[in-house]
Amino acid sequence: MERQTQVIGQSGAFLDALERASRAAALDRPVLVIGERGTGKELVAERLHRLSPRWEHPLVIMNCAALPETLIEAELFGHEAGAFTGATKARVGRFEEAHRGTLFLDELGTLSMAAQERLLRAVEYGEITRIGSSRPIRVNVRIVAATNEHLPDRVDALTFRADLLDRLSFEVVTLPPLRARPEDILILADHFGRRMAAELGWERWHGFGPTALDALAEYRWPGNVRELRNVSERAVYRWDRDGPVDAIEIDPFDSPHRPRTAGKPVRPAALQPSDEADEPVVACETGPSDFKSRVARFERELLQKAMAEHRFNQRQTAEALGLSYDQLRHALRRHELIAAGTLA
Repeated sequence: MERQTQVIGQSGAFLDALERASRAAALDRPVLVIGERGTGKELVAERLHRLSPRWEHPLVIMNCAALPETLIEAELFGHEAGAFTGATKARVGRFEEAHRGTLFLDELGTLSMAAQERLLRAVEYGEITRIGSSRPIRVNVRIVAATNEHLPDRVDALTFRADLLDRLSFEVVTLPPLRARPEDILILADHFGRRMAAELGWERWHGFGPTALDALAEYRWPGNVRELRNVSERAVYRWDRDGPVDAIEIDPFDSPHRPRTAGKPVRPAALQPSDEADEPVVACETGPSDFKSRVARFERELLQKAMAEHRFNQRQTAEALGLSYDQLRHALRRHELIAAGTLA
């Protein structure tokens, strides 16, 4: 896989993160890349691969959030013909595709607990087994994983395996958000603007004007570099005069004619306020006084109420609360609400 990618920036926090990635690249160990959306986690994963001894072999990328839970394991480990409905022929998985190279697992935190368990075995022993097969296959793969979540919190919440996190976090590279590297904003905007001007066939790039520069510098960029790229390129393509581009529109949806929402977003039934919901939340009025205990007590009462409202059907309760089935089960166990098939 060859792509035209560039890593641009001069802020100290960003260069420190790149230096850490570059030093880890030479070691044949797993690396975890942490960062908000749009901070360039995939670019760092490519850097780790290109600077490693595996650079001549495949870099295979898999976005764990892009597939339904039922297909993730088949995508990772492959399957044999007839392993499940629709599996008309055998298929190699991403581990086999990445043999002797690097497997980049983006959005790692979205993996189910079952997939995490099989991933742990693959990382620990260098063996995978296709779905529908009993024959293990040896693979030589370096894992680079990325997430925008704080995984130790997920471990505490029992939604991520502690042993898998230990195995994957030999080195952790945390990318700073764009708001923490303000000196890079105008450098990146100029790069994206210049590239768009070349794409449009402009004879000369005049840069951004003072009004545009102020708007770029003052915005907080919650979407980070990806959002900055869109804003910069959009400003250039919309500019129809000679000279510096001096008009910036941060929000492309901003319009006096945009449709209005008919009402407030509908929340799940279990989260809707009751008829008496004009009163303050009582879960915090009595009992433990520290913040964590109050939150835990409120969460337990919310789970009890939601389960009762859905006749203790855990799948319906999970859907109403906006949780996966596994997340609800872990929450019930954490609050000791699963005992002999009843709520205690």
